[in-house]
Amino acid sequence: MKPILVILAAGIGNRYGGLKQMDKVGPSDETIVDYSIFDAVRAGFGKVVFVIRRTIEKDFKEVYVSRLKDKLDLDYVFQELEDIPAGLVLPPERIKPWGTCQAVLVAQPKVEGPFAAINADDFYGGQAFEIMADFLKTADHDDVLYALVGYKLSSTLSEHGSVARGVCEVDEEGILKSIVERLDVERTTKGIIFRDEKGREIFLSGQETVSMNFWGFTPAFFEFLRKEFELFVRENIRELKAELFIPLTVNKLLKSGQARVRVLDCGEKWFGVTYKEDKPQVMEEIRKLVRSGKYPSPLWR
Repeated sequence: MKPILVILAAGIGNRYGGLKQMDKVGPSDETIVDYSIFDAVRAGFGKVVFVIRRTIEKDFKEVYVSRLKDKLDLDYVFQELEDIPAGLVLPPERIKPWGTCQAVLVAQPKVEGPFAAINADDFYGGQAFEIMADFLKTADHDDVLYALVGYKLSSTLSEHGSVARGVCEVDEEGILKSIVERLDVERTTKGIIFRDEKGREIFLSGQETVSMNFWGFTPAFFEFLRKEFELFVRENIRELKAELFIPLTVNKLLKSGQARVRVLDCGEKWFGVTYKEDKPQVMEEIRKLVRSGKYPSPLWR
């Protein structure tokens, strides 16, 4: 079976000021997602599942379904904040869904085999999809060896504000030992820093391997994910901004010895649109790739 690509596209885009997952950045009005799907198909992925919100279904269909439905196996599911364990009552003030773990979990009915999960607003590069596809093609349905595409921290920062990054500790065999979410990571005149829970500045070298949320899993992951998500929501039902992220759940798996994660070094240049001001640079990077012949224009002929 060909691997499946799950695209996490239900984000609200508060810092960006709009729907990043449908913003046009290519020379023929392509989105970042278009390039991810193009690279995935070339690498051997056989199906794409979008995770979206119901409120953007109409716009989503106009942008993607209309032009891709005849080119690949395309499906979508909804991530809504109301999708929580029975018996719990949502605070009326909550407006956001419950994070990337919930996003992956709602895709389960559409995922029949090994799959990758990616963000909709990150440009990962063709080689990243190739090495992930190669990994997933040899994975069994019940394997508990997963994968993560790793990037160098210094090449993943925005020039227009701070970002959150999953900083990885990797052993000599390329196996992930731990991953810690660092908030407010940014490049300053003093160097690359992040701020801890007490607001103290901690320096990073920039050579650290970080996660940009390009994960490879087998269906065995869903059972653990469901238990963790239900526990998290029950404990945080009154927290209006609480979200469960994939790195936190994976780190728990690692510490308990229930799974292993291989870090795949692709050597690709990452870029993305955390802030509106990032868009011109992303557009120029894509134009360079088109001029070099890596992508056709228009992308979908």
